[in-house]
Amino acid sequence: MTEKSASTSMGNNMSEKAPQTGSTSFKRGTNVVAVASGKGGVGKTWFSITLANALSNMGKKVLLFDGDLGLANVDVQLGLMPKRDLNDVIRGRLGLDKVIQTYEEGNFDIVAGRSGQASLSALPSQRLALLRDQLMDVASEYDVVVADLGAGVDRTVRMLSATASQTLLITTDEPTSLTDAYAFIKLGNAAGMSKNVNIVVNMASSVREAEKTYKTLLKACENFLKISPPLAGMIRVDKKVKETIRSQTPILIRSPNADAALDVEKIAKKVWNDVQNASRSKAQG
Repeated sequence: MTEKSASTSMGNNMSEKAPQTGSTSFKRGTNVVAVASGKGGVGKTWFSITLANALSNMGKKVLLFDGDLGLANVDVQLGLMPKRDLNDVIRGRLGLDKVIQTYEEGNFDIVAGRSGQASLSALPSQRLALLRDQLMDVASEYDVVVADLGAGVDRTVRMLSATASQTLLITTDEPTSLTDAYAFIKLGNAAGMSKNVNIVVNMASSVREAEKTYKTLLKACENFLKISPPLAGMIRVDKKVKETIRSQTPILIRSPNADAALDVEKIAKKVWNDVQNASRSKAQG
């Protein structure tokens, strides 16, 4: 991967200046875990759901926040038809705490988004900041909040990622996925968010191939950005993933012993350990 290919993959209309939403003056939620990707189609929402389910199975109180504003589909993958969603919050009709619903099968709560609502993906900064503040307030009632963000690095993604104690960046071995993941890290680095990004390699054919994919991305980051984002874990390619998505049932419920399910459980343990460390650091600080 070259610096030029990584940069041009994001388009010429994107500034590389440090975005205001990445300011280190932002309040971070020590128990907020953002899930992001440089591009769509890498299994980000599936991973978010499975991570929330895995943390819940560990006995944690979990909220899954569908922050993919405009292209939300957490509710679709769970087979839900929510009566209240994020649109009610954006429009000022309800507070964020009033649109939380419990997904009984997985024993975790969700805030559903509103798919196809283009206006949600271009929120005024003031409303976006208000949403962020409400999310921080709600987070205090949970052990972990998993925020499924939109693909790419638009203003909404940057702001919500900046409020999280860690961002899990999902990538695959596809060249476009790697270059877009690199671009996400590059812009995040300019915004001061690089210390909080951890890599998850999804749909890996083997552990060896996952390590190869990670090292390709790591090398680019070290050579051009002088940073070394750590590997949070890898998830093996598994045909049961598509089966569970089609059935609108989490893999940890339908096929709990599947390779992909076991891999996410490993990542969940690391995530929880990192959340605890972030909380201890904040208390000491």
